[in-house]
Parts: sequence; structure tokens; C-alpha cells
Amino acid sequence: MSKVHVKRDDTVIVISGDDKGVIGKVVAVSPEEGKVIVQGANIVSKHQKPRKQGESGGILKVEAAMYASKVQIVCPNAKCEKHNKGTRIQHKIVDGKKIRVCAKCGEEL
Repeated sequence: MSKVHVKRDDTVIVISGDDKGVIGKVVAVSPEEGKVIVQGANIVSKHQKPRKQGESGGILKVEAAMYASKVQIVCPNAKCEKHNKGTRIQHKIVDGKKIRVCAKCGEEL
């Protein structure tokens, strides 16, 4: 089981692949596979058969999972020099709790 550095609802940027530079929100995380689903990135065509009578089938455009190593968290702090660019995260212990902070500006994520 691998650890994933992003959580659901984090804003991330894709750093490699066909969708490089796309900024989106993390919709789902699968830590056992080490994959994430990012809104608006890695769009694939899914052929869907109608399941119920009256339901239409067809080719749908959906987001597919991608490896978590292909994304970096975007720092929400506007003063951060890495704002709207990917940044690494650090872990700090505050009041006995482990929190994630931006590696560049120290802002809590």
C-alpha cells in the first residue's frame, strides 16, 4: 500500500503527460493503487450500453484515473511565488497534529 500526497478536494496541476498544465480539483483518490481522478484531466471515451429500458447508451467522455506522481498541489496563497504552479508539500506537527504545508511559503494546505 502506497501513500498518496493529495487528498480529495485539493487543487492540483498535472505535471506530465498529454494533459500537462491542466489545473483541476481531485474528485477521487485510490491510495492502494496510487492513483487520483482530476476534474477536467485525462478525459477518455467510455462506451456505455443502455442498462434499463428507455435509457440511452452511447459514447461518454469521462475522467480516468492517473498516477498521483503526475500531479502536484497548487498553493492557495496568492502571495506564494509558486501560486498557480505546482509545489511540494512538507509535514509539520502543530499541537500534536500532523499538518501539510507549502514547501515554498509555509502556508497550511
